[in-house]
Amino acid sequence: MDLFSANNIIFFLLATIILVFGFLSVTTTKILRAATYLFFVLFAIAGLYLFLSYEFLAAVQLSVYAGGIVVLFVFAILLVKNLGEETEKVSFQKKLVGGIAAFAGVVVTLITAFNYGFILNETADEAVESVNMQAVGNALMGVEKYQYLLPFEASSILLLACIIGSVVVAQKNKEEKR
Repeated sequence: MDLFSANNIIFFLLATIILVFGFLSVTTTKILRAATYLFFVLFAIAGLYLFLSYEFLAAVQLSVYAGGIVVLFVFAILLVKNLGEETEKVSFQKKLVGGIAAFAGVVVTLITAFNYGFILNETADEAVESVNMQAVGNALMGVEKYQYLLPFEASSILLLACIIGSVVVAQKNKEEKR
């Protein structure tokens, strides 16, 4: 297996983008920059989906997460926060707890990845051909057990409530400044 094949270079490039911008998004003190870095992370994850021949998941990733969620974050930031201000400095104890939690997450992920028996004899094209898109559509738009329309609608109501709440908080802040 050639380390410098085009597939490996693309994968390592996307993985590097995800790691660098993910790290930047959680370490920056500017909240608008954090949302921008998160957008780059989500965009690179969509690139990984395309790399794996999952075009549908890449489209969902771009439209729902990179498009909708990041735009929602930016609107909430613009309505609630002053862009010139930096966020509060995090105490050492919170950084330590966050670091321990991140390390535990990495350990659990590595243990799971190494203990899982991956099937290497099936190519990506064969896996894509075996997926029935009618079944995917029924699962996404159905209301029965193991179908996802109701959770999707519940999350949309939650996001709507967040938008309304941010507008109310922004209006209170504007009234207090007057």
